[in-house]
Amino acid sequence: MQEKNLLIVCNTPSENTLTLANAAHEGANHPDIANVHINFKTPEQAEANDVLKADGILLGTTENFGYMSGLMKDFFERIYYPCLERTQGIPYALYVRAGNDGTGAQNAVERIVTGLRWKAVQPALVLQGEYKDRFAEQTRELGLLMAAGLDNDAF
Repeated sequence: MQEKNLLIVCNTPSENTLTLANAAHEGANHPDIANVHINFKTPEQAEANDVLKADGILLGTTENFGYMSGLMKDFFERIYYPCLERTQGIPYALYVRAGNDGTGAQNAVERIVTGLRWKAVQPALVLQGEYKDRFAEQTRELGLLMAAGLDNDAF
């Protein structure tokens, strides 16, 4: 079986958001996943070439002022046109770490990925309110879902 590539792009401005990103990465690296290579980057590190090589993408952003993080927006601005015609249909998942309700950040990301014609493999995971330990488990499960789906050609 050919190895698949999962790109994980997560904004990590705090200890809690770094914990979430690491949990997503840990889930994707589950020992039962055999044929998926993980490319784990922050939005400022990720480039269009990373997206073009990906078979699936997991996005993680904070909610900043009712919108996605500025670094995630910058990521999308840099990759949008180079990837527009070449990544249609790629499976993706999103989590939002939201101090408020997260809908602004979720909607902003979803508008962009709709334009890119990426395919959501499940509804966005919005982690609202005060940080809870279960948030890390939820992002770990999301990472596992993405990697397992790629590993089993489910997407």
